[in-house]
Amino acid sequence: MAEARPETAQAPGRSAGRRGSVIRRLAVAVLVLVVLCLPPWWTLFASGADWPFPVLPAGTVVLAAWVVAFPLLMVAGHGPRRSDRAARIADTSLGMVWVLFTWSVLGGLADLVLTGLDVGGTGRARIVAVAVAAVTAGLLGWGHHEAMRVPRVKRLDVHVPRLGDGLDGTRVVVLADTHYGPIDRAAWSARVAEAVNALDADVVVHAGDIADGTPAQRREQAAPLGTIRSRLAKVYVTGNHEYSGEAQGWLDRMADLGWEPLHNRHVVVERGGDALVLAGVDDVTAESSGLAGHRANLLGALAGADPDHPVLLVAHQPKYVPQAAAAGIDLQISGHTHGGQIWPFNFLVRLDQPVVHGLSRHGERTQLYTSRGTGFWGPPFRVFAPSEITLLTLRSGGTRPAA
Repeated sequence: MAEARPETAQAPGRSAGRRGSVIRRLAVAVLVLVVLCLPPWWTLFASGADWPFPVLPAGTVVLAAWVVAFPLLMVAGHGPRRSDRAARIADTSLGMVWVLFTWSVLGGLADLVLTGLDVGGTGRARIVAVAVAAVTAGLLGWGHHEAMRVPRVKRLDVHVPRLGDGLDGTRVVVLADTHYGPIDRAAWSARVAEAVNALDADVVVHAGDIADGTPAQRREQAAPLGTIRSRLAKVYVTGNHEYSGEAQGWLDRMADLGWEPLHNRHVVVERGGDALVLAGVDDVTAESSGLAGHRANLLGALAGADPDHPVLLVAHQPKYVPQAAAAGIDLQISGHTHGGQIWPFNFLVRLDQPVVHGLSRHGERTQLYTSRGTGFWGPPFRVFAPSEITLLTLRSGGTRPAA
């Protein structure tokens, strides 16, 4: 009994600390939402556009209502309840506000410049407001189309000096960030599978973030992955989103669909007497998930591999490339960034990742290909960051890309 008293005494303090942490996070979230809404409120309604009386209070009420409703919708949609309807509303509205925020800031800056040049007269603010609204509406319509269409195929030759001649011309198709989620995209998934099969791949890679939700929730959307064909291998690694939706379940589900889950392991493909090691690691967030046996373990993934064979490593996040370069990996394939998805978010992504998209060089040997992703996360928009199905043709010999 004596040993139990200190724990009992500390419990209220720990509880208060947790409540304080929640309150602080909520306060920060509300502040961010208010900041997102202020430029649209000012540029569209309050900057001197001189709209009829009902417009300013109506616009103010709409933006204030969003600030209040959005956190509740996010909790309902992405919390334990996982209400797809709430998630769709929250995600779509977030994308709309982000685009409106961006172009309201640019519109406000344009208004300042025009004011300094004494251009536009008394109607300038209203013209800017209308222009911002029109550009935002146009970009949202186009961005939604870009998000929902089957991605275009991006083709690229990658020279791998250690690749044997027997594997020259190996066709590697890359999918990443399909993010099957609250919007039912089963038909889209089937069309993506058809597009992949038309590429006659030797190897197909899924670089993680397969879905937002559990395998049971997204079963129909993921099912078309089982129809994808390849000559040598189909491999998959977990992304960070799997670790909020049953990562081990997704590994098992992909195995059921005929894929090789590279859960810190590798497989070897051969052709013409030459071999290529296909290795994969768990996402860098796996260890903090608390799921037993899950962490990014490159040594484990390469255990038993012939060091003379070239290695293609699949790691969801580009920022794993320093470990890959230190291990002498020939080519790392990643996703995660979405290319920013909605401009100018790519600049924020760059603060966290070494590359936002494309082929890059790291160290003496290692190349990294970062996909913009095949689907989208959250807001169903892609603005100046097109989705892609990537066809990498591996070439033996040659030189590395320029820095």
